[in-house]
Amino acid sequence: MKRKINIGKKLLYVVLILYAIITLIPFLWALSSSFKPLEEIVSGKINFIPKHFTFDNYKTIFVKQELFPRWLFNSVFIAVCVTILNLIFNSMAGYALARLKFRGKRTLFIVILAVLMIPMQVTMIPNYLILKSLGWLNTYQGMIVPSMINATFIFMMRQFFINFPKELEEAAEIDGLSKIGMFFRIVLPLAKPALAAQAIFVFMGSWNDFMRPLIILSDPELFTLPLGLNTFKGQYISYWNYIMAASMVFTLPVLVIYMFFNRFFIKGISFTGGK
Repeated sequence: MKRKINIGKKLLYVVLILYAIITLIPFLWALSSSFKPLEEIVSGKINFIPKHFTFDNYKTIFVKQELFPRWLFNSVFIAVCVTILNLIFNSMAGYALARLKFRGKRTLFIVILAVLMIPMQVTMIPNYLILKSLGWLNTYQGMIVPSMINATFIFMMRQFFINFPKELEEAAEIDGLSKIGMFFRIVLPLAKPALAAQAIFVFMGSWNDFMRPLIILSDPELFTLPLGLNTFKGQYISYWNYIMAASMVFTLPVLVIYMFFNRFFIKGISFTGGK
């Protein structure tokens, strides 16, 4: 039996290693291409080591493309604001649905579940018309405010707080904490695993979003990086060397966010509510 288990583990590791290699190959090729001239990329030959290694692609997007730093700032600013607002409002809504008793609570929860079933494509035109009537087209608030809550993560936080130990809240209530104080001083600090998972997914969703900026933004100075990358593609020629270099810069913040929150995310596996 032990021998069969060892063989099974080895086969599993082989499959996982092969999957990791297959997943990493496109990323490694993009990283390699970011240091190649355009002629070498479009030659059709697949080589992971550049024959003509150059930093000119990065110099061009940061120096000659004057709007690239602005696109980077726009993406960081919008993604950070959306992530922070989601963490606050989704957590508060989830806690209210899990712990507080108020009239219409069940109906509100059903409405949130119904929102999960509506595809984003259905709401594109209504969102556009609402933002147009508010005068928020081509503005930061037009990008941030409609994205500052998410029904999926309200539901996730509700499920997390339902399983949260009530003893901690009862002890805090005996010590004289209000519901708001209890939420921010006791509940939220112990919800780091759920908040970390939410932060990763919300940041990635906002950072990689292409369709919403395409609909709302028209001023090149307000473009986010996904829209900015699209400007390197022309009708007759696409500058893949610049696209690959910009893609590497585009990928870096997501990797940093994931590495920072990953340790909290893993703690969620063994979370018991105690500290």
